[in-house]
Amino acid sequence: MTTNGIASSESTGSTADTPTRLATDKLGADKATFLKLLVAQLKNQDPLNPQDGAQFVSQLAQFTAVEQSAQMSTDIAEIRKLLTEQTA
Repeated sequence: MTTNGIASSESTGSTADTPTRLATDKLGADKATFLKLLVAQLKNQDPLNPQDGAQFVSQLAQFTAVEQSAQMSTDIAEIRKLLTEQTA
């Protein structure tokens, strides 16, 4: 079952990895939204007065930092899951 683009645990039958999956699904949606906005911004900028290059590089660096942070969060959740399984 999907509600607002987020899969519920009913559809998978497993609730152990639901927070990780939900975070990944949300990140994917946010990432897609960011990329759509970035492409729209590039398509609609004035060719005679383009966006400042430093500002553009700054936005890309911020996006990369957020993506790396989200990947670390996913990795930590997987490590936590493995450790929990080993101690159980």
